[in-house]
Amino acid sequence: MSLISDTIVRVAARGDGITGDGRHAALTAPGDRLLPDGSIEHGPHHQQPPCHHFPTCGGCQLQHLDLVSETAFVGERVAGAMAGQGLDAPMRPPILSAPRTRRRATLHAERRGRQVSLGFTESGSHRIVDMTECHVLRPELFAVVGPLRTMLATALKDRARADVHLTWVDQGVDVLIVGPIADGLASAEAVTGFAKHNGLARLSVDDGIGPETRWEPDPVTVTMGGIAVGFPPAGFLQATGDGEATLVAAVDEATAGAAIVADLFAGLGTFTLTRPSRSRTYAGEAGREAIMALKLAAARAGRQVAADHRDLFRRPLTPAEIDRFDAVILDPPRAGAREQAAALAQANVPIIAYVSCNPSSFARDAKMLCEHGYRIDWVQPVGQFRWSTHVELVARLSRG
Repeated sequence: MSLISDTIVRVAARGDGITGDGRHAALTAPGDRLLPDGSIEHGPHHQQPPCHHFPTCGGCQLQHLDLVSETAFVGERVAGAMAGQGLDAPMRPPILSAPRTRRRATLHAERRGRQVSLGFTESGSHRIVDMTECHVLRPELFAVVGPLRTMLATALKDRARADVHLTWVDQGVDVLIVGPIADGLASAEAVTGFAKHNGLARLSVDDGIGPETRWEPDPVTVTMGGIAVGFPPAGFLQATGDGEATLVAAVDEATAGAAIVADLFAGLGTFTLTRPSRSRTYAGEAGREAIMALKLAAARAGRQVAADHRDLFRRPLTPAEIDRFDAVILDPPRAGAREQAAALAQANVPIIAYVSCNPSSFARDAKMLCEHGYRIDWVQPVGQFRWSTHVELVARLSRG
């Protein structure tokens, strides 16, 4: 067996290493060798994982890669998805977020008697890895994990599971517990005592009928472009602050000079409120709480924003509507924006800034646009989810 054929040459989309002759090997890095007995001889890009929960915990898949090979993985993930659709474009160097900067996460909790397991689940399993350390969460979020576990030993119903959404907001840590909280005074006191003692920004509980706020000393906000926006429980934020800044900078570059812009799947206004103050923006978003928060924040700041509660999957902007704009910002969920992309393909808007959290759905939509006269000017890969196979990007498309 030759050195090339038994050497890991790249990392596949799900995190497995692939040898020169096409074999897959878990937890391998480029330069590792797959020996005849099935063991691995580590190469120069294999590092000691920093967290003792790895690889059991499903929160990370790539802690065994050094920074060079992880950066390469992010770029190759985007390039590979595009190549699969026959696309090619100038690829910028990938930008990765630093460890311990994740500002939102969903943990899982399970109570058995007085014992509570709290953490991410194992990959491909519902089994919870009881978290004692984490190298991706902001320290402020991880600091509440221990006290949260103690509180849930009283507040969560016995033999029950819950999802716990943690978010770093302007006022501190926001917690939403989705699951069956026990009735009675002891449970209520445990919940409010935990929130007060740990200085939470807010604590909400959703036991099946929607979030109910149990603790919120001051209205909870997140700041977008210097503007405070009301933040609904478990609302969507970009995973890290520096990742958000990277995406915003790329979108601003892609749409530079555009006076009237449509921000589709606008959310709370990540790209709407960071635009120049004199520009005019249409913001379309299906989430009622998000678009109402954006509308109120824009009005208070005197920004020219037309906020529209609109389901862009069922009712995408038409080509006639699109042609009113100088540029379109497109930031859909993981499924992409097939319906909206089809309308964009029939329109004549000169610039599209496509922000994607799924290179595969981006490549599918981009192929449709390119078949109707657009070209991809550049692509910026972004790795906000450090040590994860989850990859994001911004691409600039223009009419040829």
